[in-house]
Formats: sequence, structure tokens, C-alpha cells
Amino acid sequence: MKPFALVRPATLAEASREAAKPRSELKAGGVDLLDRLKEGFDSPERVVTIAHLPGLDGIHAGPPARVGALATLAHIAAHRDLRRLYPALADAAEGAATPQIRNMATLGGNLCQRPRCWYYRLAEFDCRKKGGATCFAQDGENRFHAIFDSDLVCCCLHPSATAVALLAYSGRVETVSPRGRRTIALDDFFVRPTKDAVKENVLEPGEIIETVAIPAPAPGARSIYRKLKEKESFDWPLVEVCVNLTVAGGVIRDSRVVLGSVAPTPRRATEAEAVLRGARAAPEVAARAAEAAVAGAKPLKQNAFRVRLARVTLERALREILA
Repeated sequence: MKPFALVRPATLAEASREAAKPRSELKAGGVDLLDRLKEGFDSPERVVTIAHLPGLDGIHAGPPARVGALATLAHIAAHRDLRRLYPALADAAEGAATPQIRNMATLGGNLCQRPRCWYYRLAEFDCRKKGGATCFAQDGENRFHAIFDSDLVCCCLHPSATAVALLAYSGRVETVSPRGRRTIALDDFFVRPTKDAVKENVLEPGEIIETVAIPAPAPGARSIYRKLKEKESFDWPLVEVCVNLTVAGGVIRDSRVVLGSVAPTPRRATEAEAVLRGARAAPEVAARAAEAAVAGAKPLKQNAFRVRLARVTLERALREILA
């Protein structure tokens, strides 16, 4: 790890101004940043820490909910009211990483972490995510890469578990930057590789997430988050699903279905949503919706098995939530 200057601003506004300066990186819990520094392909001259700033770790379950960007995954998972109103978010936080990491990792950092593609993480490969000309995973070792949008310029996976749940809940991030404040819907937050291969989100230099806002659940709302891993202990997921339904009179009035760990961004399964919306709230619709969700998959040479995993995991989640 190369030496750097540690900057401790007094306010979030000051932190945004400092983080906007050239060769600067922002640190909250530091879980992902320190990995990148140790791996040697990120070497900022300045690291701006916000971990000490007060008031950014609060959780107000509402509804509507407001969760501070410095709230840890462990705090989110253990928050009783948040779990009662937004169980999928609590389950997503609880299932991420290990207990030690969950006690350090923050919500803002989890949303903004960089991909874990091994070609991106190895300094020897000048891949498209780092501004190079080649996505080495497309013809290389791609067992754990995208099964959707895999034909784009970069086929990495987005690594955020909380993003999957928050997108299903129609969450919004509220940010502070040298240019002022703004609110960004999670539907508009993530950047596809065709737009900019080196970015994962729309945050501008110096722009910092302050709060994540989640709308109040509608009457009759039901939500569920499930993930599938190769082992029960800490492991990156093979697939994640989150379903948020509104049911009234035995009919699904609204639906949001999100797949995680399948594409460079968390993926809204709009085809499945269309099957569910207006259907009777019965387990029989689960198979049709799950089949529609994976109909557009484009697996790579080594990861076609994950298309079936995504279909089965979603079908099981739907059957559980509709039982």
C-alpha cells in the first residue's frame, strides 16, 4: 500500500469539497477501499474519511424510512422496526459478508462498492473497467460473471446486496456535493457499461450519499429477499432475488422484482413484474413469472448453470411470499 494523506473534515459539506479534489478517495467503513489499496491498483494521494462525522448513522424506520449512509449493515439487520416494515432490506444486510465486516461496512459504502471481478482486481489486467480495451472475462474465466448484459463492454457483477432490496423498495439516495444537494432514485442511480464502463453509479466527484429514503409500504405490501451461495459461511452469492408485491382482494396490484449478482447493475425483472401484475395471488403464477424473468439471459461459456439457479430461486421466493 502506498502512503497517502488522511483528511478528517469537520462536516459533510467540507468532506464533499475535499473529496472532489484530484487524486482523492472517500472512506466510510473502508472495507472495499482498503482492499483496493492493498491490491495496488488504487493509489490515491488523499483519503477523505467521514467515519467520524456525527448524525450519519441514524435509522428512522418511519414509515417512510430514512437510513443514514453510515449505518452499518449489522445495525440495519438488527433494527427491529426496520425489519418489521422492510424485512427484505434487513435480510439483505444480514446475509452480506461476515459478522466482523457487517459491523464495519456501511450502507453508503455497500451501495458504492466496486466490482469483485478478478480481472478488475488484478493489477496485471488492464481491463475495460479500468479504462482498457478488453473485457478479459468474456472469453476467460467467467463462471461468476454476468448472465444478463454479458454482451456489453464489461460483464462484471454488481456486488451490493442492499442495492437489490432498496431497488425493490423504490428507494432514493440523498446526496451532498460541492454543487449542492440532490435526490436520486435507485432506478436512475446505477450506470450500465454501455454508458460508462469505468463507473457503477451516477455520483459526481465529491458527491457523497447522506441518507437513503424508502417509501412507506403500501397497504397489502409483502416483500422477500433470498440469495443462493455455494456454501453457508461467507461467500459471494450465485444469485439474489428480491420481490416487493402489493396484494389486495387476492390480486397482485403492483410488483417489483429485482435480480442481483446476475448483471453489471442490479436488474429489474420487468418481464416478471408484468406477469405478476393483475394476476391472482396464488403460487401457481410463480413459475410463469420466474420463467419470464430469465427469458432474456445471455450466459457466457462457463456460467449457463446460473440461469436455472436464478429461475428456481425466484420461483421459490414467489411461492413463499404468495403462500
